[in-house]
Amino acid sequence: MPAFSQNHPSRVLLCLLITAALTNGCTTASAPTPPTPAEPAKNGPSASARGVPEFTPVVRYGRYTLVELAPASAQQDLLLQVVDVAVPETRTATVGDALRHVLLRSGYQLCSSSDIAALNALPLPASHYRLGPLLLRDALLTLAGPAWDLEVDDGARRICFTRAAHPTTGGALPQSGPVSPVDIARPPLKTEARP
Repeated sequence: MPAFSQNHPSRVLLCLLITAALTNGCTTASAPTPPTPAEPAKNGPSASARGVPEFTPVVRYGRYTLVELAPASAQQDLLLQVVDVAVPETRTATVGDALRHVLLRSGYQLCSSSDIAALNALPLPASHYRLGPLLLRDALLTLAGPAWDLEVDDGARRICFTRAAHPTTGGALPQSGPVSPVDIARPPLKTEARP
């Protein structure tokens, strides 16, 4: 069997194949070019006709991370930001205290009107001392309850509440007739569970 010399054609061919394979594995495919105005799109309506922007700028962070250069939806509509709030526990915390605490770093402030004074004075339920994670709009509606409507002034970034036109009773018990003194004096029946 003859010894391969350095310039033997099969050795050169092998080196060329290895070099081609290595360089081919490191290349990336370029993005397809968008159709020119004279050339109609073949796949359907153009991106601008669908309401989708044609170009979204991105920046590369690290080796495998691309970040879009566009604001998040919560940055455009501040009521969509996610809040996770723990109201400081005091015995005299009110709904107004909790509303101001939730709005603390949201970019909004609570309006001061005579209508909201009644809501602000209500005692804070124990279940509202910890809220979240949820959207800011949902946190405000949770604190106010179904008897109040949320009004947002985006220009002044003020949050107001007005009484709902048709307040719901929620879980309130239906009103029954007057309670007789006999019903009050009668002790409740005791039942025993037997194994």
